[in-house]
Amino acid sequence: MKINKSYIFATGAFLAIALWFWYNSGREESNPAPTTSAAQESAPIPTVVVESREAEEHQNAFKLYGRTEANREVDVKAETAGLVISTPIAEGRRITRGTVLCRQDVDARQANLDQAQATLEARQFDLQSTQTLVDKGYKSAVQLKSQKAAVDGARAAVKQAQIELDNVNMRAPFSGVFDSQIAEVGDYLLPGQACGKLIEMNPLIVTVQLTETQVGEVKIGQGADVELVTGENVTGKIRFIEANADSATRTFRTEIEVPNTDYALKGGLTATVSIKAGLVKAQHVPSKILTLDSDGALGVRYVDYDNRVGFSVIKQIDEDSDGIWVTGLPDSTRIIVQGQDYVSVGTEVEPKTVGYSGATE
Repeated sequence: MKINKSYIFATGAFLAIALWFWYNSGREESNPAPTTSAAQESAPIPTVVVESREAEEHQNAFKLYGRTEANREVDVKAETAGLVISTPIAEGRRITRGTVLCRQDVDARQANLDQAQATLEARQFDLQSTQTLVDKGYKSAVQLKSQKAAVDGARAAVKQAQIELDNVNMRAPFSGVFDSQIAEVGDYLLPGQACGKLIEMNPLIVTVQLTETQVGEVKIGQGADVELVTGENVTGKIRFIEANADSATRTFRTEIEVPNTDYALKGGLTATVSIKAGLVKAQHVPSKILTLDSDGALGVRYVDYDNRVGFSVIKQIDEDSDGIWVTGLPDSTRIIVQGQDYVSVGTEVEPKTVGYSGATE
């Protein structure tokens, strides 16, 4: 039987391919590729520079920024209708309670008072006459009571006329600074229209915003140090903490009361406030070593006792010219001061310790 040449060619090609795969598989087994662990073992251990830190007690101080405000300010308003005939106080003057700021025309108010007083005198005379007749039995006690009621009504009319007459004088309800003149001579004011603005500057108020984490550590009556943008350094006490946080900022308005008897401190100034919130265990670190973890939390990388990199989320409580005071680190630790950006948490490192001179108090 004659064999087909194509079958012979196909069989030969198959055997050649099989021999080629067998030959190359033998070479791979005799020269195995290096494993990952071997590659890792051959890589050098990174070196980092560390400084030792021990936790110590430090004053927890909140540094906040706010502004000064007047204790209160009001528009002094007319209580009766009338033409303004006098504005005796100049703007910017310090005044005491009861000072007349604007005066309106008396018009017929004095005449009304005179009439009410005349009516009262007549009613009092009638009462005396009735009393005499009652004593002699010519009039009854009921008539006497009626006459007494008439006298009381006349006396009330006099009081009302006196008040209406005095209402032409718009007086300061408290001591302060006459900040601005609103009504001028010749203006006709109706009840409720303003004569001028009065502000109370003693005490002066400094307002700041406490965060959600700070508000629980601050109490009413607690002291605060205030540095104004003009250079003055004063102390005050917290008098008010808002009960509900602002819906937009999630902060709490807080007011600090500062004595200002000489009115030297002005309103509307930028203020830096330091509020002390007790002693806490903290460490002083350079601000340049702060870094972020994968979740975006601010913290510090350190080397543990196994020479592996760790990470602690920190909270800043104070600062000075040499760095910041933070909480959150282990009580005894070695912080990485150089090379922290080139190692990750869990990496074994070779720490090189340098000295630490300490923080400036």
